[in-house]
Amino acid sequence: MLDFFARNRVATLCAVTVLAFLLIGAAAPGYLSLSTASVVMSNSLVLMSVALGTMLVILTRNIDVSSGSVLGLSAVVLGLMLNDGHSLAIAIATCLVTGAIAGLINGLLVTMLNVPSIIATLGTLGLFRGVMLILTGGNWIEELPQSLKGLAINGTLGISILTVIVVIALVVVGICVRQTRFGRYFYAVGDNREASRHLGIPVKLVQIAAFVAAGVLAAIAGMIFAAQIGFIPNQAGSGLELKAIAANVLGGVSLLGGTGTVPGIFVGVIFLTSIDSALVFLKIPAFWNDFIAGAVLLLVLLLDGRVRMAVDRAIRAKRYAVHHHTNTNQPDQSNTSKRDGASASRPQEAGE
Repeated sequence: MLDFFARNRVATLCAVTVLAFLLIGAAAPGYLSLSTASVVMSNSLVLMSVALGTMLVILTRNIDVSSGSVLGLSAVVLGLMLNDGHSLAIAIATCLVTGAIAGLINGLLVTMLNVPSIIATLGTLGLFRGVMLILTGGNWIEELPQSLKGLAINGTLGISILTVIVVIALVVVGICVRQTRFGRYFYAVGDNREASRHLGIPVKLVQIAAFVAAGVLAAIAGMIFAAQIGFIPNQAGSGLELKAIAANVLGGVSLLGGTGTVPGIFVGVIFLTSIDSALVFLKIPAFWNDFIAGAVLLLVLLLDGRVRMAVDRAIRAKRYAVHHHTNTNQPDQSNTSKRDGASASRPQEAGE
């Protein structure tokens, strides 16, 4: 059991999340209910989509801090097209293309111009945000059509179309990175870029694909954001990229690349979102949200690291004890052979 938790970051985070739910439920009656679970899931959809795309980029040992701006820009394009009378399908398609183009720009900057990913995406963060403000003139986009808002309404099963879209995205990405050859290239490139080149893996193509996928997923998050709140403010998506990176770290995605899973992203996002919803039930003022969320994140990471180190030490001590016990119970081969040799020589001496 100890070995399982030491090796499985997702299982550890799941246990911490369940414990947090139980503690919050004890302090705030009514928190542990299906309605709360539905709210947490609904509130997590935007962050879930952005964090999923961020994971793909981090797997290749890059970083993307422009995803919040890509979300805002894509949402603005969607809103402007809808307000200009275009159909929902065409507006959504253009929104996704916008995200893909933004991701492609990031990928080309990193792979073709050899700009470090943190620098490239810091630059495009401001660039995409500036384009967004130019398109809107700094104004909010309001009066979005009901056809878009209807995507966020729960159906007969209590599940919205947006939830289905995000679940499909999680499943598709999970299958691609684990079950397909090209998907496994993400891990290989992040683990050892030079070795991947020698093995014939198209390293630059994999990196570009990661950024493009992140852009499309950020655009999906922009669509979800606009549908859920019914308007698009001029700061849509601001700061969300940092929360997406935090969710990745919580979910066991290594910032050094090559390590991470979709279930880890899911649990990390649910944990962060549940903290936000818990503050409402605990009747804590909204201006405490960022402070408490950051403090909880640091506390969980510190405790996780300490517990993992303690568990590793316990496992090593247990293995050493078993190994030492086995060695002490084995007879000394050299002494045994000497005794055998001596006993074999005595009859000869007697016979002589």
